[in-house]
Amino acid sequence: MRSLRRRRRRLCACDAVAPELILASSSPHRRALLERLGLPFRALAPDIEEFADPSEDPAATARRLAEEKARVIAERHPRALVIGSDQIAELDGRRLGKPGTRERAAAQLAAMSGRSVRFLTGLCVLRLEPHFHATALDRTEVRMRPLEAAEIERYLDREAVLDCAGSFRSEGLGICLFEEVRCLDPSALIGLPLIALCRLLREAGIPLP
Repeated sequence: MRSLRRRRRRLCACDAVAPELILASSSPHRRALLERLGLPFRALAPDIEEFADPSEDPAATARRLAEEKARVIAERHPRALVIGSDQIAELDGRRLGKPGTRERAAAQLAAMSGRSVRFLTGLCVLRLEPHFHATALDRTEVRMRPLEAAEIERYLDREAVLDCAGSFRSEGLGICLFEEVRCLDPSALIGLPLIALCRLLREAGIPLP
């Protein structure tokens, strides 16, 4: 019995050292991606204003917004390890934001027809006490196949994309619109680059295979 009590005390001490993991996102797709790592975590919505400065480089915007999402949660939970991520879609140097309306979604898809779109996914892992701060950026290029107006309308009939930069969901029916994807990490296009995240979590002391 005494040895069992000692073992329990050791386990409790280890648990106290391991930081809580929080995903700063309300996205079910990012939650599903993080679940693949088999780590306990909770997800909290950061509720920030995702303002994009037109004079700011898109890559810098993706990094900044990822950090802002992580920081607003970390300030409420300073001892937790917080993950923030944000994605910017870019066509010919022009940002493609969330369309908001079906008309704008159709216009975005028509503009991308037969062309390449670049997706910049910023990642931040942040802990305030003790301090840890690391960032990463993933670049993914999607080549869209030529799209006819009727195909775009059929797609918009079947998938809700008004809150998606680029007006499609690669994890859903949006894959039908693609001709080619060039990337280092296929999870990045969905919104959370797991390869980079695993590296940053290891740097933060989280044991992973």
